[in-house]
Amino acid sequence: MGVFSRLTDIINSNLTAMLDRAEDPEKMIRLIIQEMEDTLVEVRSSAARTIAEKKGINRQLDRLADTVGEWERKAEFAISRGREDLAKGALLEKSKVADAAKALEDELSLLDESLAKNDQDVARLESKLTEAKAKQKTIRSRKETVDSRLKVRRQLHDPRVDDAFARFEKDRKARSTRRKVRSSLMISVSGSPCPTRSRSLKPRVPLKKSSKPLKLVSATPLSPRGVVERLDRSVNVEG
Repeated sequence: MGVFSRLTDIINSNLTAMLDRAEDPEKMIRLIIQEMEDTLVEVRSSAARTIAEKKGINRQLDRLADTVGEWERKAEFAISRGREDLAKGALLEKSKVADAAKALEDELSLLDESLAKNDQDVARLESKLTEAKAKQKTIRSRKETVDSRLKVRRQLHDPRVDDAFARFEKDRKARSTRRKVRSSLMISVSGSPCPTRSRSLKPRVPLKKSSKPLKLVSATPLSPRGVVERLDRSVNVEG
């Protein structure tokens, strides 16, 4: 059983309400369009059959018109010969043929009305089909938009992306720390006081006096570049 059972169901249908109630609007609109297209083919085929039938009736009417004229001529000929009985018989046959022609004319009138209604139905069905295809396009566009947003959301919540950002932030902080330490050491080596280092060198416990003299250990002072290189090596080892 199709989505629609009759042509009037299609024409009077509310596509928006049907799609709102459907669990799968994309599938439903596809079935609706298929049903409309099939119905449109049937309506046009029916109209073609009606047109062919109408042409056949017109040909019959032409033959009956010739027959009526022939019986009329026979009646006139019989009267001219004084044969009223033959004239009456000819007129009777003419009347029968005329009645048959009248019945065909009535049938032809019904076919004309049917064709006119078919033309209206085809126009309304084509309009409804255009509406359905427009809704199908809207549904597809909406689905593509939703799929694109879901894809972007999955990418944004991908653990690999979070790990990459974490590594980047860690590297950034490490580089910032190295720059600060390098700057402090450069200032310290060049002779500027380093408050942090001075405070760390202050003894918290008083030194005891020793009877032995202290031996001074001489050390080769490092250049500022050497201090920075040693710092870089130590930071890299810790990292």
